Amino acid sequence: MTAAATARLASAGDAADIARIYNEGIEDGIATFETDLRSVEQMADLLRDKGDKYPTVVVERDGRIVAWAGASMYRPRTAYAGIAEHSVYVERASRGLGAGRAALEALVREYERRGFSKLCSRIFSENTASIRLHERVGFRVVGTYCRHGKLHGQWRDVVIVEKLLGEAARDDR
Repeated sequence: MTAAATARLASAGDAADIARIYNEGIEDGIATFETDLRSVEQMADLLRDKGDKYPTVVVERDGRIVAWAGASMYRPRTAYAGIAEHSVYVERASRGLGAGRAALEALVREYERRGFSKLCSRIFSENTASIRLHERVGFRVVGTYCRHGKLHGQWRDVVIVEKLLGEAARDDR
């Protein structure tokens, strides 16, 4: 029986596991337009640069990090200060076992606690597992950007998802 997944805020010491999982996502070509693998040092710098404003969460199972979710600034305009753009990555061996959901739910709780009004993301249209995960966690599909970018010479479409948080989620229209 597999142990339950537990989520916590990432620390600088988690950079190697975060890089390992992210690099699997880069290699698989279904989760990011990024093509250059990331070093542990690059991920440590990223965690440090995001600091307390844009924390990353990790999910552990049996004492080992198996997934992570992080976010960053959506746009620099003041009107968008409460919006963060996020990503979720799960190691290959743990996909489909609930670690992605644990990471995404923890990220939602943490960003809502910090006063953010929305999380959004762009997901490759063929990454149906990620789209379903987001829908299960309460994200809605907003639309699709067609031919949003090229990856390995091929145009890729991305599905846009969002989840309102805090006051924005409670606002009756």
